[in-house]
Amino acid sequence: MMDTPRPPLPPFTPETAAAKVRLAEDGWNSRDPARVALAYTPDSRWRNRAEFVTGRDAIIAFLTRKWQRELDYRLIKELWAVTDTRIAVRFAYEWHDDSGTWFRSYGNENWEFDAAGLMHSRFACINDAPIAEADRRFRWPLGRRPDDHPGLSALGL
Repeated sequence: MMDTPRPPLPPFTPETAAAKVRLAEDGWNSRDPARVALAYTPDSRWRNRAEFVTGRDAIIAFLTRKWQRELDYRLIKELWAVTDTRIAVRFAYEWHDDSGTWFRSYGNENWEFDAAGLMHSRFACINDAPIAEADRRFRWPLGRRPDDHPGLSALGL
């Protein structure tokens, strides 16, 4: 069975890559592992920090664990660079653990897509910085970031 194409499709332009990045951000902000996994090929390969993940079932398991641990998760992604089939992204997200300690996690991702617009490779490097609750900048209601909320560059991140 063929997967449904996920526009925008490669080859990417800066404009279509930026749209792809926003769609990825929206998916991750849903915190729905099954929804997010559909953006990846069935055999997608990830490196996320020191964890290696292969395939949609493993992606769903990974994201389920992640969002059980990273509570009130809010993410902003920003396009960094683009070629025909590859997109580089920088991101930051805020979350707290079950003790109420807040963090801002910063990182970079390198993505590679197949012809149907599904991501088949994702390599993420991430660092966590504890922050005071008063220092949070991502305060929109859980879910999609509002269109008028500043992005990373506008926030100085």
